[in-house]
Amino acid sequence: MSTGSAGDVARSTLRPHCETPGGTPLRTSSRTFLRASDGVPIDAVYDPGAAVYDVSRTPADHPVFVVAHGFTGAVDRPHVRRVARALARYGAVVTFSFRGHGASGGRSTVGDREVSDLAAAVRWARELGHVRVATVGFSMGGSVALRHAALSEEAAEGTDAVVSVSAPARWYYRGTAPMRRLHWLVTRPEGRVLGRYGFRTRIHHRDWDPVPLSPVEAVPRIAPTPLLIVHGDADGYFPVDHPRMLAAAAGEHGELWLEPGMGHAEHAASDELLGRIGEWVVGRAG
Repeated sequence: MSTGSAGDVARSTLRPHCETPGGTPLRTSSRTFLRASDGVPIDAVYDPGAAVYDVSRTPADHPVFVVAHGFTGAVDRPHVRRVARALARYGAVVTFSFRGHGASGGRSTVGDREVSDLAAAVRWARELGHVRVATVGFSMGGSVALRHAALSEEAAEGTDAVVSVSAPARWYYRGTAPMRRLHWLVTRPEGRVLGRYGFRTRIHHRDWDPVPLSPVEAVPRIAPTPLLIVHGDADGYFPVDHPRMLAAAAGEHGELWLEPGMGHAEHAASDELLGRIGEWVVGRAG
């Protein structure tokens, strides 16, 4: 399933904002379909967030958070919208559905080709006028954010700060019961049927070929971009050796937050934690 680098992405199929007579973009919420480098349509939403309340400043003055959801998530899922609302206090927010999820096209490759989906969302954020872009990924989306930051070759697709929450460090991990269930869901025909109709997630039937760069291999390539790794010490999917491996690979350019009592991904991220993430991004990329 692998492709090369994050690659080129097509521009959005709909210009998401109008302009004043003087040419200044109006800050309005919008929704459109982007296209990844392989042509897959990606459902995306823009929320101007904090920027809408400060008419004296342009979008370039505010950071934008590009949120990459976890496996079986989607742009309209309540937990994704909650994350967007929390981060909107600190800047604009772009949310989107990965391929195979929600209204986006294609089938999920569980973190491989999804790098192109995130690249399309980042490019759109920059087209909207934002100079400072931070990616915030959860679980599968966290691994995609790490690989995207390592593989992006074009400035228009690059990021100014990376936050990875509840991400794995390595592929094919089956050390916990939830991950064994997830592997069954992805690799078995009956599992993919359940994924489609039970979780509204369309999963590709082909194995990775070649196996994509793993998160822990990607992390050293991210420097000097600021990197924050967030993980709960009660994560039922990936135990704490995963974030510690990522932090060790990041060295001095990465920061690790081990959150006491926190479980896995968006559902477990409190508003207080999301606020701290927002402040961290503003301090690094804002």
